[in-house]
Amino acid sequence: MGPEEMKEKAVDLFSKRFHCSQAVLTAGMEKLGCVDESVVKAMGLFGGGISSTGRVCGALIGAVAVVSCMYSRGNLNEKENPRMWRLGQKLTRKFEELTASYGGVDCRDIARVDWGDKEAAKQFHTDPESRRKICLELVGEMAKVVGELIEEETAK
Repeated sequence: MGPEEMKEKAVDLFSKRFHCSQAVLTAGMEKLGCVDESVVKAMGLFGGGISSTGRVCGALIGAVAVVSCMYSRGNLNEKENPRMWRLGQKLTRKFEELTASYGGVDCRDIARVDWGDKEAAKQFHTDPESRRKICLELVGEMAKVVGELIEEETAK
């Protein structure tokens, strides 16, 4: 699966109501060939900007989680690859560029939804003119960026 296909996959998953974090992570894990549903499930509470608080957008969190899948460790006997930190910072800078016009990397700046307001959340999900279209774009772009990063890393 190439970066463009990852973009399409993430947008499709987000459209079907995966959280942004889950959509980006799943596309990345599929690219890596290591989909783990328990990890995808663990990303669920990052929707709405970490537990619906409006903090850091889950698309960035999902992208960073893919890099962790590549280079972190699953137990104390493994070693982390120090490339993890550089790539995580690279993803963060890219996301900052993508979201600068919205005011920042936080969900509250991008989606501008009070997730505690059920009517506002419903409107976000059902109105085709809501800022959800921005979120769809960012989810897709971050999945594509992750795909390009994976390809660069595996070419080394």
